[in-house]
Amino acid sequence: MQRQGTWPPKIDHPNMKTLLTPPSQNDLIRLLRAWRFWLLGSIIGGLFGMAFYIVKPPEYRARATVIVSFNMEKAWENKPDNQLFYYLDREARKVEEVAWADITLQQVADKTGFTVAELRSGKLELTQPQDGAWHFYANDPTAQTSTHLASTWAEAFTAQIQLGIQAAVTLDATRKALQINPGDKKLQAAIQELESKSLAITPELQVSLAQGKNLPAEHKSSLGTYTIAGATLFLALAGLIILLFGRD
Repeated sequence: MQRQGTWPPKIDHPNMKTLLTPPSQNDLIRLLRAWRFWLLGSIIGGLFGMAFYIVKPPEYRARATVIVSFNMEKAWENKPDNQLFYYLDREARKVEEVAWADITLQQVADKTGFTVAELRSGKLELTQPQDGAWHFYANDPTAQTSTHLASTWAEAFTAQIQLGIQAAVTLDATRKALQINPGDKKLQAAIQELESKSLAITPELQVSLAQGKNLPAEHKSSLGTYTIAGATLFLALAGLIILLFGRD
């Protein structure tokens, strides 16, 4: 007959008991007494973090800036204020989609040598506060490539939005003309073509490239961050060593 085990299972290894047992007052006292070991561990960890930063530094990050203005005072005339937030969020999402659109990223790919898939897999990043400065980030192991990527992306985005604005303005005028001549086939065909070119954005939208040249490139993480991370990691390891192997 097979012998049934007990639950919870019996633990015989003393270090495993120490790991699973809640800390006692003696454990805290032991940790405080080993302050020299803590200090040594943090120093060694900080040096390891600095060495890792030197051997394998983080990627460079460059930032280009485009000013996006939705001109709410013109686009939201005679409309309820309680829907303003939803309108602004919807329009911002439209513009954001233009930044990641195939036609925009393909222009960046043609000028930088990267594929669209590479650009979408963390090479490019976008932060935007809806109405104001939109920041276009590019990451790369070399500073020159990161600045070139960020600048090219911001320029391609600005050009696409401006084309969409021009089409939206023309579309608005064509629709008004169609109201006067509702049976005009040419106007109807022109509206269908302009709708695809306008990118569904409002004609009141304005964009301007604020920072696109001579962009600074910095490492994504600083040397201090690596140093603190290494010191913290080794400090935690030192505490575990004291608790597991420092019993009397």
